[in-house]
Amino acid sequence: MRHPHAWWGGRGPNTERHAAEGHGAEGHGAEGLDDCRPDAQRGGATLLLLALGLVFVLVGTFGAAVAAAGMAAQRAAVAADLGALAGAARALDGDSVACASAADIAQRNAGRLVDCLLDGLDVLVTVEVAFTPLPGLTRVAASTARAGPVRG
Repeated sequence: MRHPHAWWGGRGPNTERHAAEGHGAEGHGAEGLDDCRPDAQRGGATLLLLALGLVFVLVGTFGAAVAAAGMAAQRAAVAADLGALAGAARALDGDSVACASAADIAQRNAGRLVDCLLDGLDVLVTVEVAFTPLPGLTRVAASTARAGPVRG
């Protein structure tokens, strides 16, 4: 039975051709080595596919980090807006009560009240939200909001 792969040591077209050219069935000349070995490029597509997969993973990780930063900025803005509204609702009770109310609402929205200023009946608050875009990397998104009575 003839086997198509001469490099397996079986009789095949390449071994018969080498024998006819005077190289013998067992030994190969320098030009016959390339015909008897498997393709040298074999496995290149696997490496290319792995590299492409790594690029997709890195781009996905970067995209997730950017999305986490955007979500944290949005959460900080919402916490600041709601905190300012809560503080303005209690502005007549004084500075400490208005800022305590703003801090409570900011904390309930995953934020931390950094600054609170009562200016007449207006409340100005700054809230920070910590987030982790990548493992081991923690960042902070901050937002400031003002709330008070409608003026006219």
